[in-house]
Amino acid sequence: MACTTVLVGKNASYDGSTMIARNDDNPTGTFSVKKVQICERNKMSKVYKSKISHVEIPLPDNSYRFSYTPSVKGDSGIWGASGINEYNVSMTATETITANYLVLATDPYVIYDKKTNTAGGIGEEDILMLVLPYIKNAREGVLRLGKLLENYGTYEPNGIAFADENEVWYLETIGGHHYIARRLKDDEIAILPNQLSIDYFDFDKASIDDALTNKDKEFIASNDILNFIKMLHIRDIKNPKIMFGTHSDSDHEYNTARAWIGYRCLNCKFSTTSSRSNQTAIYDGENANIKPTSDDIPFSMIPSHKLTIEDVKYILSNHYQGTIYDPYYKYKEEQRLLFRPIGISRTAFMSVLQIRGYIQNDKIKSINWLSFSCNVFNTLLPFYTNVDSLPKYISNTSEKVDTNYFYWQSRIISALVDAHFNTGIMIIERYQNKTLASSLYLINKYDKLYIKTNDDNVIKEANDKISDMVHAETDSCLDKVLYNASMHMKNGFSRNDN
Repeated sequence: MACTTVLVGKNASYDGSTMIARNDDNPTGTFSVKKVQICERNKMSKVYKSKISHVEIPLPDNSYRFSYTPSVKGDSGIWGASGINEYNVSMTATETITANYLVLATDPYVIYDKKTNTAGGIGEEDILMLVLPYIKNAREGVLRLGKLLENYGTYEPNGIAFADENEVWYLETIGGHHYIARRLKDDEIAILPNQLSIDYFDFDKASIDDALTNKDKEFIASNDILNFIKMLHIRDIKNPKIMFGTHSDSDHEYNTARAWIGYRCLNCKFSTTSSRSNQTAIYDGENANIKPTSDDIPFSMIPSHKLTIEDVKYILSNHYQGTIYDPYYKYKEEQRLLFRPIGISRTAFMSVLQIRGYIQNDKIKSINWLSFSCNVFNTLLPFYTNVDSLPKYISNTSEKVDTNYFYWQSRIISALVDAHFNTGIMIIERYQNKTLASSLYLINKYDKLYIKTNDDNVIKEANDKISDMVHAETDSCLDKVLYNASMHMKNGFSRNDN
């Protein structure tokens, strides 16, 4: 999947929450219909069977309740994608990344062999379902996934994010069986396109032996990672991005510019744990020496202000507005359609998984902010995740077009406004602002009500009220953008019938 991931440490957010967010983008020409589901405790099967790789993996006897975002059409697997479990651990899987030929020659991917019916490794189809139901914190997520990678391998390169109320971790697969994982510093953010991105790693401190008990540990890697590096015959082992990743012409066109524009929007400073840690200048895009095609854009940076949910949504909706790379740029003779936008037409969904450390009650600690289709034109619908079911508006999406569902309304709105951007975008901005404000108002209201009553029915009521509000506002938005598009049809004629 061609995605973009944003990570936010607890001291980099406006309210002390950890946030991990990702656009789940489909390949060119594909639009995967998505929904959100809840899997109750101990409802996972005892053996997981992958449809793509045909691997079969035994699972623990007990599983935890979790939310996930599967494909409506399950012919190629579940593709659980993003969710939060009952222990308030969030996970998003996966960011498709890259690996260079040295890595793949030394540790090839484990691909299903159809001729011999030999199973392959695990991949994006499988990863969330194999991990999220069985972990109680973010570190456990890294270790469980790492063990699965070492035992079964993978058939593709992926980046996976985990968070709990205190920590954010990002794991990148290296070849078929290896991985590295790094904890994001609390005051940092990371903006990660489809490219191996970790640019600093202390391999001497990456042992997994004390990973759960040593709270100062910031690096975890495969047990034999140093031996693997020796097999690559690479002398400089300071920068994994150089050792394991790619920096091709297609990366410069498709990947690096997304990180560049995201950090530029937030006027970020260089982090002390980046490959450019000797520089302290503000990263402002135009004046700094980092450009859209730079190979040394840092893994993580320090934002100029504390990020809100709206900030994360804005990054993941970005289409280079304010630059000549914007596909909606007004002056066509100057426009340069060089780089792939973050907010792209083929986004299936976006989730911002927020773990609110300031909320003491575990039942309402986590919020999943969800949107469907192109983020430039959609809005967020938040819901509490510690429930046994979700509103049909987001959980019962039909495979065929049906405006009773958030997914399909968002798809239609996006297509209509894209074709009439200059006259339709104001409708979208008002819709986004109103729904975001109303959603947060309802969350604050029901937070207080649940703390007062401790009644689980309050959480379900909150989700229903938020869903009903967003549904009504989306109905109204669709009505307005359809009218706007109809008024600008090419075959319009001003003379009326007498």
